[in-house]
Amino acid sequence: MTSSTRVFIGLLLGIFSGLALNAFAPDMVPSASAVAQPIGRLWLNALQMTIVPLVVSLLIVGINQANDVAESGRVARRAMVWILFFLLLSGTLVAIMAPLMLNWLPHDPQLMNTLKQLASNAPAVMPAASTADWTTGFIPTNVLSAAVQTAIVPLVAFTLLFAFALTQIESGRRKILVSFFQSIADTMIVMVGWVLWIGPLGVFGLIFPISAQAGTGLLQALGFYVAMLSILYISITAILYGFACAGRGENLKRFASAILPAQVVSVSTQSSLASLPAMVESSRILNYPPQVSGLILPMAVSIFRITSPMQYLGVVWFIAWSYGIDLSVAQVTTAVLLSVVISMGSVGLPGQAGFMGTNLPIVQSTGLPIEPLGILLAVDIIPDMFATLGNVTADLTVTSRVARAEMDKPL
Repeated sequence: MTSSTRVFIGLLLGIFSGLALNAFAPDMVPSASAVAQPIGRLWLNALQMTIVPLVVSLLIVGINQANDVAESGRVARRAMVWILFFLLLSGTLVAIMAPLMLNWLPHDPQLMNTLKQLASNAPAVMPAASTADWTTGFIPTNVLSAAVQTAIVPLVAFTLLFAFALTQIESGRRKILVSFFQSIADTMIVMVGWVLWIGPLGVFGLIFPISAQAGTGLLQALGFYVAMLSILYISITAILYGFACAGRGENLKRFASAILPAQVVSVSTQSSLASLPAMVESSRILNYPPQVSGLILPMAVSIFRITSPMQYLGVVWFIAWSYGIDLSVAQVTTAVLLSVVISMGSVGLPGQAGFMGTNLPIVQSTGLPIEPLGILLAVDIIPDMFATLGNVTADLTVTSRVARAEMDKPL
């Protein structure tokens, strides 16, 4: 049984146990919730303590890997431009679409009140930062203080500057530092794996009090969250066909037919890496130069997941909606930019560790409560197949645009 399945079972047990207690012994709900809630909170704390070293080390390693790729030639640089463009497009699309979709679902006052009661650090209304505060907040006066306070935005700003400065020093010394930070990242991933091993218990502790107090409103909200993410993933997949065929690009029917086998593999395995051989075969059918597809496809699998910003922003908007919090333009802009940066540095993170290790810092950067993350982690197994479908389609779309530019001729 996979860890995702175990956590999902913990979610179901928490939901139905809470609903049963609410229905048959409502007087016991407060005392039972008081026992379960600290368990969930401790589990979240254990995950949260790994975030600063994990994010910092992943960004440093990721920026240096991307720099190495960009320096490998014109083809790689063109691919990097498309990758950055698609990541920004993905984040911006969700920043616009998610709040519109969530407006279709009316707020459940009981669910909202329960979440606010259970989140000890959740304010009733998020303060909107002024433009001046938002701008000056990017640069920390003391990076150690930013790390201690888990001030994600200034911490990421310093890390990016450090990572880019690292690319400018002598190669031998740079490799030593990159290897050092890679070791930190690997160690943090092991620690996260230990914490996720007891994920079913942690998720149970988080979901049980909410289910017991909010009732079936929780099920409706989670169902809408899963549907929202799935629709967003499918939407970006459809948009990618347009980019592949635009201008002097592909014939739609030919492109769709050629990439279909790779898409089928992606949905069945939920792994971009496992889909790589099928993507290479799709590129061969489309007559892309082997030297182009042979460089871009492995690179894209390593550093590019177009649906990652969609997931991060979808989580942010859903949590804000759940608590009845209005996000400011500054908060959304920060989340979009962070989603692009963090997605490129975290592709190598495995499954659930990737969900928590990437969504936690972005949610924290907006000042939103992190308590719902454990619950959303458990249901991520459902829309994940559509995410992989989008990622594989994006990898082939980037390959298509660069290959056509290199060939400099229409079909």
